[in-house]
Amino acid sequence: MDYIIYFAITIGILVFIHEFGHFAAAKLSGMRADVFAIGFGKRLFGWNRKTGFTFGELPKDFDGEGHTDYRLCLLPLGGYVKIAGMVDESMDAEFAGRPPQPWEFRAKPLLSKVFVITAGVLMNLLLAWLIFWGANFFQGKPFTETTTIAFVESGSLADSLGFRSGDKILTINGQSVNNWEDLRNEIFINTLGEDLNISLLRNGETVNLKIPRNRVPEDESQAVFLLPEGVKPVVGEVMKDSPAEKSGFKSNDILIAINDVPVYTPKQVTQLISSNKGNEINFKVFREKDTTNLAVTPNNEGKIGVAIGTVFTGKVNYKAYGFFESFYYGWLDIVKMTNLTFSMLGKVFSGNIEFKKAFGGPIKIAQYAAKSADSGLSSFLYFLALLSLSLAILNIMPFPVLDGGHLVMIIIESIMGREIPIKIKLAIQQVGMFLLLLLMAFIVYNDILSL
Repeated sequence: MDYIIYFAITIGILVFIHEFGHFAAAKLSGMRADVFAIGFGKRLFGWNRKTGFTFGELPKDFDGEGHTDYRLCLLPLGGYVKIAGMVDESMDAEFAGRPPQPWEFRAKPLLSKVFVITAGVLMNLLLAWLIFWGANFFQGKPFTETTTIAFVESGSLADSLGFRSGDKILTINGQSVNNWEDLRNEIFINTLGEDLNISLLRNGETVNLKIPRNRVPEDESQAVFLLPEGVKPVVGEVMKDSPAEKSGFKSNDILIAINDVPVYTPKQVTQLISSNKGNEINFKVFREKDTTNLAVTPNNEGKIGVAIGTVFTGKVNYKAYGFFESFYYGWLDIVKMTNLTFSMLGKVFSGNIEFKKAFGGPIKIAQYAAKSADSGLSSFLYFLALLSLSLAILNIMPFPVLDGGHLVMIIIESIMGREIPIKIKLAIQQVGMFLLLLLMAFIVYNDILSL
């Protein structure tokens, strides 16, 4: 249910912003916008100045006389604005048999048409830019000031690849890394489809690790790959009347060692506790500004009654930017993510990245929307910005049905000096819609397989 709710919220915001761009541009250009719809297919309900609020479909011969019908439709997978005199997703071409009217799209000059077609993309870019601006201005960019690995568990993936506790990573594929954010970006994003050549400092000597791409995890959503120096396990909830409560454990206690063995992960803590059923074990705990020792005996199930999480105790710097400076860095974020998107597309077409790993449909959007919302408002807004930017890039592609396809036809008509026949436009739109639905079905199929 969370997935459904957050998917509806996310898509609703993005579609409204995009379609409002087309709607506002059409109105400013003196065109009639007959329909402003969220969703596709059957009209569920809507409102216009002529009939007021109504349920169901409007009569087939309904004429809004320039008034827009704002409606919600059955399939919540997008939306559209029906502009008079334009062949669009509705495939409506009733106007073909009459001369162009002053309020129609086809009667307007080239610049007005371009303005209306690109306005949706511009609104999506604006949304992403404003969110990136807000992140830079109100929060700033975090920089975790370390590239040293805290702990590598014996038998783990990192261990099998040659990493060791205390390794300080210097470069990844020749790119210097100065903080943990740089390190993660280079491993999981910037080098997608490439093998890794990692240079690191170990006991005063430089060591090089060559890692095949297929050994690198896609992300860290399933399990932690590398832990930064400063990560420690922390006590979350302490159960009432549990051995931990009786021994004096409190929420937010940071666990340093168990039986003099340094601990770094919740998994390590759980294993040490469960392997000492009925035996007293000693914890070294950091609480507020002091270190204390606590002794506790796990029950017969190997539990002490605490929830264990992680906390970063190292140094994190937030570089904040000024009001106007944040606009500049917000635009740089857009440029960076756009370059990354096209780089990823290039790797997909070259075969270096699997299609299903680069593209996601409604199911993946719902999953990531829910996860980002659970992490807080700022995380959800950042996800929304990335999705809005992706929608802008997708829509400007020169493909029939998309805004970029309309733009290409407008330019061709301008060069020809006359309108492309309506029948040809309809045929192009129908083929484009078929191919787009086919692609969407394939993406949804891959989403289902990845569940």
